Amino acid sequence: MHRPILTSPPATDPVSLTEAKAHLRVDASDEDDLITALIAAASGHLDGHTGILGRCLVTQTWVQRYDGWCRVMRLPFPDISSIVLTYTDSDDAEQTVASSLYSVFEDSSGSYLRFSDSFTSPTVGPDYGGVSAALTAGYGAASAVPAALKAAILLHVGTLYENRESVVVGTSTAQLPHAHAALIAPYRRVPV
Repeated sequence: MHRPILTSPPATDPVSLTEAKAHLRVDASDEDDLITALIAAASGHLDGHTGILGRCLVTQTWVQRYDGWCRVMRLPFPDISSIVLTYTDSDDAEQTVASSLYSVFEDSSGSYLRFSDSFTSPTVGPDYGGVSAALTAGYGAASAVPAALKAAILLHVGTLYENRESVVVGTSTAQLPHAHAALIAPYRRVPV
């Protein structure tokens, strides 16, 4: 399994600028660019392949490549809403696997694709990563992201906004509040 590739990022962040400004109690617009960047940083800390949750928040599309076939193929994220499986054949032409030949399931380790018993593995061309799964993952629109995750993002934005330097002489280092860890804990995907 290769590293997944983001092909369509989320259309919006899980938290809007309006929500963040209300949380920060900011009325003016002179720091909108800064707050928008902080929202992106806090969201990115949780979201996608590199996020600590191991899942997508707002709907986004990724491609996961594999070198060959297995009866069960692990997917990089839970909450898969659609998937299209293709492969490069021995003539270097892209072929699509009929969706009736596989199903997507989720267990304690995450999502996986399982082929039906009638599936016979076609020959994959010599290309590295010749089997490809284009998948859409996430909770849906920003409004569908769980409230606890939105609250965690707002806490993170607030911490970054109030502590703009990593070291402040004469004070302790600013850290995310313990509430942040408690809010995200139920949503972390931890393989068994």
